[in-house]
Amino acid sequence: MQTQSRWQRFARTIYDYVLLTVGALLSATAVRFFLVPNQVVTGGITGIAQLLNTFLGTPVGAVVLLLNVPLLIAGWRYLGGAVFGIRTLYTVVVMSLAIDGLVPFARPITNDPLLYSLYGGLIDGLGIGLVLRARGTTGGSDILARLIERRFGIQPGRSLLSFDALVFTAALFSYGPEKILYALLVAFTASRAIDTVLAAGKGARQALIITANPDPIRQAVLHRLGRGITELEGIGGYSGAKRAVLLCVVARTEIGFLKNVVTTVDPAAFVIIGDVDEVIGEGFQRPT
Repeated sequence: MQTQSRWQRFARTIYDYVLLTVGALLSATAVRFFLVPNQVVTGGITGIAQLLNTFLGTPVGAVVLLLNVPLLIAGWRYLGGAVFGIRTLYTVVVMSLAIDGLVPFARPITNDPLLYSLYGGLIDGLGIGLVLRARGTTGGSDILARLIERRFGIQPGRSLLSFDALVFTAALFSYGPEKILYALLVAFTASRAIDTVLAAGKGARQALIITANPDPIRQAVLHRLGRGITELEGIGGYSGAKRAVLLCVVARTEIGFLKNVVTTVDPAAFVIIGDVDEVIGEGFQRPT
């Protein structure tokens, strides 16, 4: 059992590093092929590197790597120690090398402002989302977003959007107001893509079932769906009558079966169904 667990951890680590690599390359592709050639600044450290490239001609990737050093130290200290630090360092190095390494091949794929803004934001957001999902970051403002998420529970995409606004204000006088408007579109698209990637595969549906006939529903959920169920005792606020309250969490694809069971067994049952952002435990996501 110990050997199996060791192999599982090894496989998970390999999987995470594949995600880190793909995510870093996607972000570098967005910067080099969609944003830099069209003078649309991205947010965070990469946006600062773009501005320095415009004024001083410094390589974007090298500046990204250099500016990330103090933030990497902070992340190492507060966000998971060696595991976090090594994964983030790996991601930053891959992304920085790819940004500068793609220079000889970089040509604007499209000159349509709407297309390069949407595709640039989408590809960048997908890349960052994959990196965050693999328990790393692309450095820079991503580290700050993780710190804020850890402390206040704010989704990383929203924090990154706020950080980007500061960079856009500084870039206003460099690229002009029109380019900043497109940069805002890039940032918004990226933030939505990040949150979508992080939420993928984690959602479920929660049901609260108030019924006078709980046994058939409980048996169907336990044995036919293979899901756990918790029975609580409820008391009607008006009637004072006692009723069973069944609490269960099922996959989105299973909610139709659950509703059919409830309406068949007890048409008078009161059912509350809601979305659940994330479920950790047996039958769902394992703790990481």
